[in-house]
Amino acid sequence: MSNDQYNPDSKAKKVRRGASLANGEAHENDHNLWSRRTFLRQLGIAGSVSMVLGRLPLTTLGASPLAMALSGTTNDDRILVLIRLKGGNDGLNTVIPVFNYGLYQSQRPTLAVPNSDIIPLSAELGLNRAMQPLQNRWLDGQMKIVNNVGYPDHNLSHFRSTDLWSSARDADQPADSGWLGRWLDQEFPDFLSNPPADPPAIQIGGAGNLVFTNPDEINMSVQVTNPEELEAIALTGQLYDAAAVPACYYGEQLSYLRTVANTTFRYAQIISQAFQSGSNSSSYDGSLGAQLALIARLIRGGLRTRLYMVEIDGFDTHAGQDDNHPGLLNSLASAVDAFYTDLSAGGAAERVLAMTFSEFGRRIEQNASNGTDHGTAAPLMLFGPGLNGNGFLGGLPDLQNVDPNGNLNFTVDFRSIYATVLEQWLCIDPSQVDDVMGQTFDRLPGLGLDCVTVGTQSLATAFDPQLTAYMRAGELYISYELPTAMPVQLMLFNMLGQPLRQVYSGVQMSGRQEHRLPLMDINWAAGVYVCSLRAGGRTVSKPITLGIR
Repeated sequence: MSNDQYNPDSKAKKVRRGASLANGEAHENDHNLWSRRTFLRQLGIAGSVSMVLGRLPLTTLGASPLAMALSGTTNDDRILVLIRLKGGNDGLNTVIPVFNYGLYQSQRPTLAVPNSDIIPLSAELGLNRAMQPLQNRWLDGQMKIVNNVGYPDHNLSHFRSTDLWSSARDADQPADSGWLGRWLDQEFPDFLSNPPADPPAIQIGGAGNLVFTNPDEINMSVQVTNPEELEAIALTGQLYDAAAVPACYYGEQLSYLRTVANTTFRYAQIISQAFQSGSNSSSYDGSLGAQLALIARLIRGGLRTRLYMVEIDGFDTHAGQDDNHPGLLNSLASAVDAFYTDLSAGGAAERVLAMTFSEFGRRIEQNASNGTDHGTAAPLMLFGPGLNGNGFLGGLPDLQNVDPNGNLNFTVDFRSIYATVLEQWLCIDPSQVDDVMGQTFDRLPGLGLDCVTVGTQSLATAFDPQLTAYMRAGELYISYELPTAMPVQLMLFNMLGQPLRQVYSGVQMSGRQEHRLPLMDINWAAGVYVCSLRAGGRTVSKPITLGIR
């Protein structure tokens, strides 16, 4: 079993190898495994949204370009921006425990932030002066900090802990889908066969991250590798330059594939229109600044996307932390401040909430390389006028009452923050929030978010036809359950949204229904297709993957 795997049968508390540079090869293997799995997962995403041109299987030439989901929102609806601090941010050098500064300094003789570099936020806690651009946000009541955020049975692997934060599953459960992907899947169950105008989510970087992945393993976001890629789409309305190809037969074929990919990427034009309609009023620096500048411009340009995720890398500070961590914090603070200044100029700041997250914090004690190793609990920061005031939640970090491995104990489960944001910011019905999260988590009092949710029937208790579609022995099997007699329409589509075949149309009685179609009759090529069922006033869809025959 690798370091990143979990064992649901094992309950023993162990010190995880690979969490520090001192673990040598184990630590290097952890990073290599993280990179390999990220790469493989990205391949899996691309493969899951392949499309077919005649008999030629063509996978998407970018990450999840067929993120087809209906946001169905207006320009006044609320937006959530997730800011991933990749690598595991050192919370104790971000929010400094001045109430116990002596112990803090003794554990970090060369890394402790000097008193002169601390911005006092309260009598007990201060902010690293590198984050000075956020001081006025705090004073204006547009910033809150939740201390001691973590989860039970913490895993110190980058890959596994990232999956847990993205999926909101328990530590002994598989990370099978993202917390926001599950919500989007419930909101728009027919998105594969009924693609809408605006993308529900946009993700910059974070290849392989599960946040927007639905239970069918489809990433429901428009995902790009970097801000330059998204800007190229926004400027041109296309993914690829079909003319920039070699003057040969290969070039002709490549141009053809690029043209098809551009026409398939149905969100490029709407993103481009919003970009051209919007503008920036702030000056941004750095990679995170470039990402948030694009998002601000798209929001100001009227794009109806409600969910965004960006990331800033470099927080795995095992060595030389004092050389790079302050710069990372300054990049974060400067970008967030410019972002909200920009949104305010466009009249949109009130409806945008930003929230940081990282896979874990760092250890209390510095290591021999003038850095810090993988830890557990850490602060989570939220930004925006919608917070209605500043403040700390989650109590003070306790540097004396530590876990068996010498790490901070968590007092706030990060999933309580997720559930609170879903209910009190995105205004989702409480019962649906619990269904999305997979269990009930306490809502976190004191965040200041205010939303009177509209009571709606949870999809978990609504009519569920339990549609299944799968391949077996050369035949396509489609089955579903009807609670009563009703009109039914069953269709098959390709990934371009084009209807291929009507399997059934008419009235069916209650009970389990099944259809079998020999592949010889269908004569499809390898690729991904969509089965769409309309029944009982609902439309549900399932992807079908056909291998090469």
